[in-house]
Amino acid sequence: MTLHSVDTPAKGRPFPVAAVSRRAAVGAQGFLSRYGLLIAFLLLWQVSSTRGWVNPAVFPPLDTIMAALWKGLASGALLDDIAISLQRSGLAFGAAVVIGIPLGLFMGQIAAVERALEPILQLFRQTSALALYPVFILLLGLGEASKVFVIFWATLFPILLATIGGVKQVDRRLVEMARTFGASRLTVFRRVVLPASVPAIFVGLRLSATTALLLLIAAEMIGANKGVGFQVMNAQYNFQIPLMFGAIFLLAALGLAANAVLVLLQHRLCRWAEATR
Repeated sequence: MTLHSVDTPAKGRPFPVAAVSRRAAVGAQGFLSRYGLLIAFLLLWQVSSTRGWVNPAVFPPLDTIMAALWKGLASGALLDDIAISLQRSGLAFGAAVVIGIPLGLFMGQIAAVERALEPILQLFRQTSALALYPVFILLLGLGEASKVFVIFWATLFPILLATIGGVKQVDRRLVEMARTFGASRLTVFRRVVLPASVPAIFVGLRLSATTALLLLIAAEMIGANKGVGFQVMNAQYNFQIPLMFGAIFLLAALGLAANAVLVLLQHRLCRWAEATR
C-alpha cells in the first residue's frame, strides 16, 4: 500500500485552494472589466477633491458627500422625501402601465385603430412633457395632481410604443399555425401574441422607469416643498453642496434599484426567450 502525503493532491485533482483562487481571480477580473471605469472615476473624484486639483466647494470629496447623505437619512428628513418621491413616481408609472399596455396590445392587433391613432400619438410623443408642464399646472394647479400627471404623460409613450412594436413583431407563422390547429382569437392572443410581446414590453417598462425619475426631479423642483428633487434644489440654494450631491446619488440609486427589479422580473417571466438565444 502506497502512502500519500496529506499535502499532495490526488493525481489529476487540483488543490481546492488553487481552484478557489482561480475562481476568485476570474470573478475579480469580470468585476473589474464591468465596474473598473466607474471605480476609477470615483477614486479620481476623491483624490482630485482632497488634493485640491478641483475646487472642493464645488466638488466635495465623496466621503463628505456620503457623510451628509447619511446624516440626512439618519435624521429621517430624507426618508420622508424618498417616500413622497416614490409615491409620486409610483402612481404615475402604475397609471402608465395600466393604460399603456392594454392600449398597446389593442392597437398592435388592429391595424385600423393604429392608423387612426398613430398621428396624434406621435404628435404628443414629440411634445416635451416639460414644455407641457405649465399647461398641466394651469389645469390642475401646483398640487400633487400636476406633478403626477406630468410624470404619467412622459412615461406613457415608451410603454405604449414598445407594446405596439412587440405585438407587431410577433412571428406571423406562429399565429397562422395556432389558427390552423383551431385556436380561437382569444387563445391565440393569450398563448402566442402576449407571451411573445413580453420582452418588448419590458424594454418599454425600463425606459419608462428611468423617465419617471427624470421627470420627478423636474416636477419637484417647481412648486414642491417635499421630495428628493426638492432637496437637490433646496440644498443648491442654501449652498449645501455635499447634501445636493448626496441627493443626486440617492436618485441614481433609486433608478438603479427600479431597473434591477424590472430586470429580475423580466428574467423570471421571459426564461423561454433566454433559452432560445
